[in-house]
Amino acid sequence: MEPSRLFDLIEYQFKNHPLQDALAYKEGNSWKKYSTEEVINIIDAVSCGFIHLGISKDDKVGIVANNRPEWNFIDLALQQIGAVSVPMYPTITEKDYRYIFEDSQLKYVFVSDLELFSKVKAASEGIERIKGIYSFDPLEDSSHWSEVKKLGDENPVDLEPYKNQVLPDDLVTLIYTSGTTGNPKGVMLTHVNILSNAVAVRKNLPVEELNIKTSLSFLPLCHIFERTTFYFYLYSSISIYYAENLEKIGDNLKKVKPEMFTTVPRLLEKIYDKIVAKGTELTGIKKQLFFWALNLGHQYDRQNSPGFWYDVKLKIANKIIFSKWREAVGGNIKLIASGGAALQPRLATIFWSAQIPVLEAYGLTETSPGIAFNRYNEEDMRIGTVGPALPGVEIKIADDGEVLAKGPNIMKGYYNQPEKTAEVIDEQGWFHTGDIGEMVEGRFLKITDRKKEMFKTSGGKYIAPQLIENKLKESIFIEQVMVVGDGQKFPGALIVPNFDALKEWCKHKGISYSSDEKMIKEERVLEKLEKEVEKSNAQFAQWEKIKKTILLPKLWTVEAGELTAKLSLKRKIIMNHYKSEIDSIYLD
Repeated sequence: MEPSRLFDLIEYQFKNHPLQDALAYKEGNSWKKYSTEEVINIIDAVSCGFIHLGISKDDKVGIVANNRPEWNFIDLALQQIGAVSVPMYPTITEKDYRYIFEDSQLKYVFVSDLELFSKVKAASEGIERIKGIYSFDPLEDSSHWSEVKKLGDENPVDLEPYKNQVLPDDLVTLIYTSGTTGNPKGVMLTHVNILSNAVAVRKNLPVEELNIKTSLSFLPLCHIFERTTFYFYLYSSISIYYAENLEKIGDNLKKVKPEMFTTVPRLLEKIYDKIVAKGTELTGIKKQLFFWALNLGHQYDRQNSPGFWYDVKLKIANKIIFSKWREAVGGNIKLIASGGAALQPRLATIFWSAQIPVLEAYGLTETSPGIAFNRYNEEDMRIGTVGPALPGVEIKIADDGEVLAKGPNIMKGYYNQPEKTAEVIDEQGWFHTGDIGEMVEGRFLKITDRKKEMFKTSGGKYIAPQLIENKLKESIFIEQVMVVGDGQKFPGALIVPNFDALKEWCKHKGISYSSDEKMIKEERVLEKLEKEVEKSNAQFAQWEKIKKTILLPKLWTVEAGELTAKLSLKRKIIMNHYKSEIDSIYLD
């Protein structure tokens, strides 16, 4: 039988292709592995424990933790009894936690470590509905999650009646989107919303042909992209190894040697920048070969090969140069799925040329998340687009260019906010994404900007800031950028340089590097960044070109409120923080 609810996937795996390492997590110097059967036994015991704790159908339970098997145990155990998980980013503010706790009416919260326990405990003060906080790490002041399992082990319950009452259209999770303004909104997703995505992707990726058996997971499970990918892995019987942390992804890739992982473009940008920086340090023939291969890679076109001689040269480049790139991502990668933000076409092209296939996908939390995705096969993939619609999903471009979507993936609505729901889902059932896009070749979706982020110059010309920002970020010297200029004569930009790349450049040019703050005022550094901006400007119409820039000495962060939890720019806050700098762009 095909799964109809998310928790059916683990049983499906057990009956069709059970694994000895369904889930794995690094403890000390070794990987602790859980077989499919062990996962089932654990989640059954936890489900029984939840029943004895008084958790009923539709009750809400929070999870605030890094990626680890316990996250999945709690999630799947709640599903089996019809309860609803409320995952939250470990990086959000205490104020946001408190708002979510009260709005969702949580009964219990599960956290990973002491730092999050303290934060969650403080945020839950005075909220009587919350009956307890459990931790995944053993902590002195907290109950341990294993106590729930033990309660279930000692008091088993027949779970079949509980499972049978859970319907495909029942609410399975409540995900609060951080958003760029106001309080978070609780996105209500059902079993069928997420399952339709996972199944559609599975049926359109050649998992068997590519022999994909192992994955490395490091994007947050509290984000719908990685969450839905987890269910795809279950359905496909792909082993899931959780990275220790972001700093150790490189080491974990080399040790686990996965065939697949999901990522956001920023990580691919960092990998690329790191490789190019190493290439810059080479000398003589090695340096010449490196940049010869790089130049070849940028000419790659999967649909239209430049010719036989090019293919021969690329084969040589892959053997002597790009083989090192593949080693950097574990040496065994068959597929990388990229989502969460726009992927630079230049970056996708170079990775494909290096035999590291990157498939860009697109969606939102409200769409579970997939709306469109590039397939592996040549005819259904176009670099520079986010691919054709997911099977079962319809896409329509509104008169004003907004991307609309309809299908089984569309959320039930925003929790406790029917008026907000009505703003994004119209009477015909079309979800309004807030993104501006177009169809390429009649079926490949291309996203050009956020509807709310487009602005007009005083000359009446529309500016799509994301398009310009993504082009600027192709420079290895630019880490973060925000285009400004609403109502002004021309667009300008706030730029945070990539200070590691800048230090290397200064060293190469014999410029003494003092501090980040002082270097962004150094004349030769300013000239270098100006040249980088001019390279990007060549791609744009006269009214879109960046005329003036301001360099900033420190990164925008989630902690400072300048980025959302998924690292999108909070433009209004950044504009407030740097009002005087922006004003200085338009002083003349």
